[in-house]
Amino acid sequence: MSTLYFIVQQTMYFAIPLLIVAIGGMYAERSGVINIALEGIMVMGAFVGIFFIVIMQDHMSGQGLLLLAILVAGAAGGLFSLLHAFASINMKADQTISGTALNMFAPAFAIFVARMIQGIQQVQFTDTFHIAKVPVLGSIPVIGDIFFKNCYITTYIGLLIFVVAAFVINRTRFGLRLRACGEHPGAADSVGVNVYKIRYAGVIISGVLAGIGGLVFVIPTSTNFNASVAGYGFLALAVLIFGQWRCNKIIKAAFFFGIMKTLASAYSAIPIIKSLPIPNEVYKMIPYVATLVVLAFLSKNSQAPRAEGIPYDKGSR
Repeated sequence: MSTLYFIVQQTMYFAIPLLIVAIGGMYAERSGVINIALEGIMVMGAFVGIFFIVIMQDHMSGQGLLLLAILVAGAAGGLFSLLHAFASINMKADQTISGTALNMFAPAFAIFVARMIQGIQQVQFTDTFHIAKVPVLGSIPVIGDIFFKNCYITTYIGLLIFVVAAFVINRTRFGLRLRACGEHPGAADSVGVNVYKIRYAGVIISGVLAGIGGLVFVIPTSTNFNASVAGYGFLALAVLIFGQWRCNKIIKAAFFFGIMKTLASAYSAIPIIKSLPIPNEVYKMIPYVATLVVLAFLSKNSQAPRAEGIPYDKGSR
């Protein structure tokens, strides 16, 4: 049973950031803006959030510091995403090129600033956020061992983000307008919906969640940040496509890829897998091979928003 507990806990570490970032991408793309800048926004959010932790860790620690860092990372991601929103919505630029530019800029910026401030590009921090056991809940048989021991508060924040997103997208006026702008922006405009504002909101929310996702990825898996999130922004895009831009499917896709990533990263701690005569490099390839296979089979049944990636020109409708 201890192996099962370990696998589930490790899966949470990898699946939760994927879930948060994929939901962020869903907000932007269901409003009609393709956001392949998720990788760059994750890097920016993680960089600013980790630097905040480094600055503040001599004065405070624990969950309070982590919650503040999450807010800072979200704010950084939201501000950074404004560049993509302006280029895509106001300038009507090619959204793929705009996103690619941000993906290239973010790690270069993080490395430059880190070297300028501390002389090296790696940003070291102290992990004071691990929760050995959640009081009361950690004592529940089986469930407590799996979900409330050796965990991080980020797991519960990620699940809360999923619940809120599912409600907002499907049960609120804003969610209806967001979906309308991604499907038929001209029709939405004709009934008084400001397509530009809704798309800006979608991209900013996407940036906030991607920034949070970057920090949430780094905290449980490392004690330093090296201007990289290991391609997680692109994996989150795969999760978004695999999940067909729908919350209930995105969470399943996130945990599927989370398990694949766990097998790739923690195979040596799983006795059955460790005993197999398979080279280490093969395990490291698992998440990316799974991505290619899944996308190859699902690309024909895509349910992407109809107006996704198409700039809206109010005067031409």
